[in-house]
Amino acid sequence: MSTFFKLIFFLLLFTASNETFSQMSRYAIKRNNKQMANYRGQKRDFKDLAYNAIGLSLNAFNYYGDLSPSAKRGSTDLSLTKPAIGLSFTHRFGPRYQVIGGLAYGAIKGSDMESADPTDASNGAYRYVRNLSFRNRITELSVVAQVDLFENTQMFSARPGWTPFAYAGIAVFRHNPQAQVPGNDLFGQPFANAGEWVNLQPLKTEGQSYNLFQFAIPFGAGVRFRLADQMDVSLEFGFRYTFTDYLDDVSSNYVDLNTFGDNQLARAMSYRSNEVPMGVSAIVDEIIANRYTGYVGFTTVNGFGHVNPDGTLNPRGKSNDRDILMLTTLRLNYIIGKNFNRAKFR
Repeated sequence: MSTFFKLIFFLLLFTASNETFSQMSRYAIKRNNKQMANYRGQKRDFKDLAYNAIGLSLNAFNYYGDLSPSAKRGSTDLSLTKPAIGLSFTHRFGPRYQVIGGLAYGAIKGSDMESADPTDASNGAYRYVRNLSFRNRITELSVVAQVDLFENTQMFSARPGWTPFAYAGIAVFRHNPQAQVPGNDLFGQPFANAGEWVNLQPLKTEGQSYNLFQFAIPFGAGVRFRLADQMDVSLEFGFRYTFTDYLDDVSSNYVDLNTFGDNQLARAMSYRSNEVPMGVSAIVDEIIANRYTGYVGFTTVNGFGHVNPDGTLNPRGKSNDRDILMLTTLRLNYIIGKNFNRAKFR
């Protein structure tokens, strides 16, 4: 082959190769552009995003039940708010989901004389004349699932500065209603332990027996703020719907006070209207002036503390409503990582 034809052959080969390379390059660029257009970021395994946190909370307990200021659902006496403390452990396992185990200890209180309106002829005056009161110390174990409004698909250090959330779960608690012993029994004899707080459940003030261990359904909402890389603070408001009506030792009807036999303390704690003074209000004076004389050695206010001669019962509480706890919580959380080690940043 002559030198001229060799030169022509190499020129044609170079041109074809260059055209092929150009087409391949254009295809690669187009393919890469399409991949970039469809890129949505690196997918993380949610297991890599899991972390734990420990928390300390300051709480405020309120109560709704038979000794609330009124029969209106949710009625509570804010002046009787009691403090509580709590510890919690949180495990976060998704972009917006976490489970919290908690231990809380606190108290609730109710008092007809402190909360009821003695001038309210429709309801308050009768609660005032009933004159029951209690305190109850509560220890609660709970497990709740919490769902954040704003999700975080990155590491905990990239979590939002704040997010609202809602929660619901289950709780078990122990309670123990107590009341203070009055100065005298119904026969006018002084109690040696007057003013002492005594347990009400053993006295069976309504002839009842109830369990001091109970279940509840906690639910509520709140908002969580990021304070630092490993620290959050949250403000929460929630309810505990309980499966008992005896947080206050009040639920059903007055029993015949003779059923208490020689137990003067049980009789005095079941019926306390004889401690209500005259002169509080005209409606209260009218109620307590109407006496029931069916007992020997003492009288009671008519409609309170006795069974009617025809066998009908007088209500002491309202048995078809369960007691409800209201809990306001300020919680401080410290993030500790997956395995109780210092949380790592990425």
